[in-house]
Amino acid sequence: MKKILLIQPSPYDKNHKPIKKNKLYFVGLAMPLLAAMMPDDWEAEIVLEIIEDIPFDTDAELIGISTMGHGVIRSIDIARKFREMGKTVILGGYMASIMAEEALKHCDSVVVGDAELVWRELIKDYEEVKLKKIYEKNLESGYFSTPMPRFDLIINKNIGDFLPVQAGRGCPNTCSFCSVACLYKGHYIKKPLDEVVRDIKQVKEIGFKKFLLLDDNIFSDREYLDKLLMEIKKLNMQWMSQCDIRIGREDELLKKLSDGGCTTLSFGLESISKESLKGMNKSWANPLEYPKLIQNIHSHGIDVSTEMVVGGEGDTLSTIRDTKNFIEDNKITVPRFYILTPIPGTKFFKDMTKAGRIIKEDIYSFDGTEAVHRPKNMTPDELTNAYWELYDSLFTFISILKRNIFRKEFLQKPSKYLFYSIVNLFYRYQIKNRITPNIF
Repeated sequence: MKKILLIQPSPYDKNHKPIKKNKLYFVGLAMPLLAAMMPDDWEAEIVLEIIEDIPFDTDAELIGISTMGHGVIRSIDIARKFREMGKTVILGGYMASIMAEEALKHCDSVVVGDAELVWRELIKDYEEVKLKKIYEKNLESGYFSTPMPRFDLIINKNIGDFLPVQAGRGCPNTCSFCSVACLYKGHYIKKPLDEVVRDIKQVKEIGFKKFLLLDDNIFSDREYLDKLLMEIKKLNMQWMSQCDIRIGREDELLKKLSDGGCTTLSFGLESISKESLKGMNKSWANPLEYPKLIQNIHSHGIDVSTEMVVGGEGDTLSTIRDTKNFIEDNKITVPRFYILTPIPGTKFFKDMTKAGRIIKEDIYSFDGTEAVHRPKNMTPDELTNAYWELYDSLFTFISILKRNIFRKEFLQKPSKYLFYSIVNLFYRYQIKNRITPNIF
């Protein structure tokens, strides 16, 4: 049989070594889906590098590598090594999609957009020795369909207690720094409800009691979400997802989410500065409203996880320091931060290039751990230092206790908040080693 090796790379640490963990909680969905689309005479193997080593001595003839965020540097290095060994290498994912010409320097073919739309064509072309340089097709509207993921290829690995399921892709918001906005351009495309239910049932039948609804914004289509929640409730599962913070205004919907087993929602709040949000093309968000919305979400028994960026147009050293109080006052269990980085292909990159504010030419140095553009209200070095100072201040032992243990919900579900505390302690370890914590 012919064989393909599908790799989910690990980002590098500050010493240019792949980050390693004993367990991977957030498993990607792309590789199990692509494995499910291989012809019958092909064997598929999936490697999750953060918890296992890449078998560079593999007998696979075709290598598929994901490119996500700052891990793209590792993806390229893996691709180069396999090509030197005479393997055929395919790159796909968000970063390859928005920098296709750059990605082509390091592989045989690039998949731009949603790989499922072109995968069978790509495999057929490979078999007939007529592989194209770029395969590009994007979902634009309506519905999309996928096969049932090949979770059998990963469940024997050291992964967490939930698996990913997807209902939709894209987001109606078009934040200037966002790679999702680059690909989907304000569209949210959905899977048929029966396919989503099918995938959740598979997770349950395998023996998992939880799943991650791996959508960019589940609040994108209210009518669809209502129908989906009715189906999820019947399955008696616990789950997590991410969405728009404005869902905190919706008491009826929050009750349905809670009744349907939703335990945690993640939100890209980005900044407590209105001016910064405006500069990110996110002026619809009101940071003065954040505390009320978070409190309402908490009141329905749903935990809040946040992602924020520092270095926006309204950010000052003072507002960055104030962000610490915001996180602690609102009992954010697991906060994550990034330095606002002009990723090539995004509107923010184009804006910063036009304004002459990008201070580094080597895009492969854009690892999110230091400022590579000139902020409006501070120097790049001041931004980098303020970023790490914010992380250091929020991941002290006392801050971890304030956010996870010293809260009224702790007595109701102590095991959950003890788990969050352990996650915080691991983040603390990464921060001390100047590794930006990510969802792994």
